Amino acid sequence: MRKLILALAVVGFFAVSMPAYAAPVITPATVLVQEEEAPAQEASFTQELKKRFIEGGPGFMGIVLICLILGLAIAIERIIFLNLATTNTKKLTAGVEEALSSGGVDAAKEVCRNTRGPVASIFYQGLDRLDEGVESAEKAVIAYGGVQMGQLEKNVSWISLFIALAPMLGFMGTVIGMIQAFDKIEAAGDMQPSLVAGGIKVALLTTVFGLIVAIILQIFYNYIVAKIDSIVNDMEDASITLVDILVAQKK
Repeated sequence: MRKLILALAVVGFFAVSMPAYAAPVITPATVLVQEEEAPAQEASFTQELKKRFIEGGPGFMGIVLICLILGLAIAIERIIFLNLATTNTKKLTAGVEEALSSGGVDAAKEVCRNTRGPVASIFYQGLDRLDEGVESAEKAVIAYGGVQMGQLEKNVSWISLFIALAPMLGFMGTVIGMIQAFDKIEAAGDMQPSLVAGGIKVALLTTVFGLIVAIILQIFYNYIVAKIDSIVNDMEDASITLVDILVAQKK
């Protein structure tokens, strides 16, 4: 009997003690709370970015943001324009040569009219002056090639301006933040970290945002310049080929 009572006491002791060491109970309410907390953590990055932007000062940070918006708008417009201006020059040259052989100048000009891009426009101008001689056609090709090159490079200089302007504005914010920090030290007559922390933070934030904007725009700028160089090389190569075709047709 005593052994039975002792065994029941031990079992009761463990029964009372086990809830303290048991695994947490997962209920539907717990799962719902965890699902609601996940989006809050994802949105915290946007909130933190907005907070840092406001702390950097609306004056300089607003100008840096405008540089980013305008620079991206011009970059996207140029990328779309350059992609539309890219043509298969070999296919166009073959089509023009075949049209010249079969249908004459008018047929070749029709092929150029139905093809988009600066190369087709240059070919059309050369063919349009062919009745005045091969030399006149070559001069027209060279002159109109310069016009098309200007169209390709349109507004690209603004992107380089924003690339240079964004970090300069950030550095200016840095200087102003440091001046504010030293003004507070001078007014207080004592060097305390709490006095200069705000000014130094503003200085660092403006610099960081300015550099980020410059890096983003620099990537787009390099892509645009490389694309322009590729199209210009195709234009020059195709122009030389067109002149050779015209010379061969005149013989």
